[in-house]
Amino acid sequence: MSFDPRVTPLRDGIAARGLEGVLAAEVYLDPKPLRCIVPAAGLYRAPDAASEQMDQLLFGEVFEAIEEEGAFLWGQARRDGYVGFVAAAALAPADLVPTHRISAIRTYAFAEPSIKSKAGGPYSLNALATVEAVEGRLARVAGAGWMAVEHLAPIGVFARDPAGVAERYLGAPYLWGGRESLGLDCSGLVQQALLACGQACPRDADMQAALGRPIDRSAFARNDLVFWRGHVAIGLDAQRILHANAHHMAVAVESLDRAIERIMAAGSGEPTAFRRP
Repeated sequence: MSFDPRVTPLRDGIAARGLEGVLAAEVYLDPKPLRCIVPAAGLYRAPDAASEQMDQLLFGEVFEAIEEEGAFLWGQARRDGYVGFVAAAALAPADLVPTHRISAIRTYAFAEPSIKSKAGGPYSLNALATVEAVEGRLARVAGAGWMAVEHLAPIGVFARDPAGVAERYLGAPYLWGGRESLGLDCSGLVQQALLACGQACPRDADMQAALGRPIDRSAFARNDLVFWRGHVAIGLDAQRILHANAHHMAVAVESLDRAIERIMAAGSGEPTAFRRP
C-alpha cells in the first residue's frame, strides 16, 4: 500500500496506533497530545535544528508526539497532518482548550495588563489562544501573557477574503517551511490565508492542488490559486497574483503574465493548474 510519508506517522518500524491494521509496522504507539508553547516551533526532517525545516507549529497548536529522540519528539502536527521532529522544549501537555485565535498578522503578549510591561513574542496570525481574563483592552492568554483584545477572534469567527488575508503578509521574508508572519513559503502563505477564513488546507503546494475545482485561466479571479511544479500563488484579480517566492525572497505582488514568463524562463515550465478553492 502506497502512502505519503509527509503525513503518515510511520518510520523505522514505528507507527502511530491509528495505523494498526492499515500499514505494517513492528510496533504501534499511542500518540501523546502536546501543545506548542512558543510563538513558533520548527518541524524538522531529522532530530536536529540544522536539518530541513518542513513545517512550523504556531503557539497553541497540537502536536501528536509518538517517540522521543534526544532533545526532539517525533510525531504529527494535528492541524495540517505533517510529520516530523519538534524540539521537546517547545511543547507542553495539551491541557488547554483554545477559545480564540490570533486574528492580527502578529501581536505581542505583555507580562502584565499594561502595554508598558515586558513584551514577548511576536505571535502570528492563526495561533491558538485560551483567554482566561479580560482587563480593559487586554486579554490574559494562558501560557503567553496579556494580548490586545482587538488582535483576537473567538474560535469560529473567521475572515472572508483569503486574498485580503494574504495581502497582510506583503513584504514578509521568504522562509522555507515557514508559516509564521515573520517568514513563510508559498504554500504556507496560502494555508494561512485559507485557515484564517475557516477553510482547512494541507501544507504543501502539490497537496493544495487538490483543493476546490479546476478552472480555465480565462476564469482566473481573486482568491483563485495558480500552481506550478512545487509552487502556488493566490489571485488578487484576473491579472495579478500574490506569492511568497524565492525570486523576490519575500511575499510579493506580480503580474500573472510576468510570473508565467519568468518561471518558464527559469526552467520550471508552465502552470500545472488553476483552481478555485
